[in-house]
Amino acid sequence: MEQNTTQVMELTVDDLKEMRGLVSERAISGETVLLNMGPQHPSTHGVLRLLLEIDGENVVSCIPDVGFLHTGIEKTAEDKNYLKVIPLTDRMDYLAPMSNNLGYVLAVEKLMGVDVPLRAQYVRVILCELQRIASHLVWLGTHAMDIGAMSVFLYCFREREKILDIFEMVSGQRMMVSYFRPGGLWRDLPAGFEEAVRAFMDHFPSEIKEYEGLLNKNPLWLDRTHGVGVIAAQAALAWGVTGSSLRGSGVNWDIRKALPYSSYDHFEFDVPTHTDGDVYARFWCRVQEFWQSLRIINQALKKLPKGPFITSNRKVAPPPKEELAYSMESLIHHFKLWTEGFTPPVGEVYVRIESPRGEFSCYLSSDGTPKPRRVHFRAPSFANLSAMHLMTKGVFIADLVAIIGSIDIVLGDVDR
Repeated sequence: MEQNTTQVMELTVDDLKEMRGLVSERAISGETVLLNMGPQHPSTHGVLRLLLEIDGENVVSCIPDVGFLHTGIEKTAEDKNYLKVIPLTDRMDYLAPMSNNLGYVLAVEKLMGVDVPLRAQYVRVILCELQRIASHLVWLGTHAMDIGAMSVFLYCFREREKILDIFEMVSGQRMMVSYFRPGGLWRDLPAGFEEAVRAFMDHFPSEIKEYEGLLNKNPLWLDRTHGVGVIAAQAALAWGVTGSSLRGSGVNWDIRKALPYSSYDHFEFDVPTHTDGDVYARFWCRVQEFWQSLRIINQALKKLPKGPFITSNRKVAPPPKEELAYSMESLIHHFKLWTEGFTPPVGEVYVRIESPRGEFSCYLSSDGTPKPRRVHFRAPSFANLSAMHLMTKGVFIADLVAIIGSIDIVLGDVDR
């Protein structure tokens, strides 16, 4: 942070002139001040640097500077076979690895022309909605703590632990799950899964009401969120904002409804929207999504079908483990699948899903080899952060913390 502050202080007049359009003419003449927020700052939720132009306590402009966490995941994926890319997707939006897994495996399935058993589709929906709740709990807890409500943070993380326990039950991991596979799931649901999910669902509604009771009528919370960080619907659409940040500006757009995938069209749920476009509107939409996720999970559990958990298409699915003990062909197929991988036909696909942060998309291009020719992810956090300069014009410096929290970025998702 100290080093970057020095860099700003040493900006020459020529440097500032090159930034014309990003900062005002007053910055070039020295009437306003350029100030760093980050890249190491407790309220930027990751390694994010904001270059601020301020006039007293008011923000004139805010320029996000990203790339400090860049991992080269997309280029790394092009050097792996299709199966080995799955663990990389966990590490982009590390608060929503189930959603990342799903977006990628749906793209592989589309490329390979593989059908997924209905049981696997329903399990994917259940786990992705649990992931949405877990992600929103991290957002709500940290967002509230940024604004001064410490107790909400503790309550949210208490409930998130129960979801992570469920993830560990099904995948062996709490966060980096890699549970979804092309054609279905890594393994079937373990004994006790449905009971654990129902126990969470029986308890969680009272917790949502507690969060709402702590914040919805809290005068400090309302003062810090109402009318702050406003972005209009047309501006949000123009900058590619998605998820609750877009629905908070009144745009009814949710991929699960608009372009259903993985059996989402089998379930009834609403898409919460708010028209104010401010910090409070984005908060309200995400809290309402808690209720809608519970509705979806409840329906999926009631209708959860029996049957296989992975496709019978042996192009992508390994043979049953019991066959390895007596079938040499199955053993060879298993070995080749996990070492060489499978070879999709030449072509390209584009798939998008609704992650907790918005529209997550995967583009895959195949040249007919076991490794993808090109992999690209459309990350919702990057687009949402790009519109931050519109939300911050004229706000107080103290409001920046509330605005960053309200768009719910993950820097692994931004930089990837």
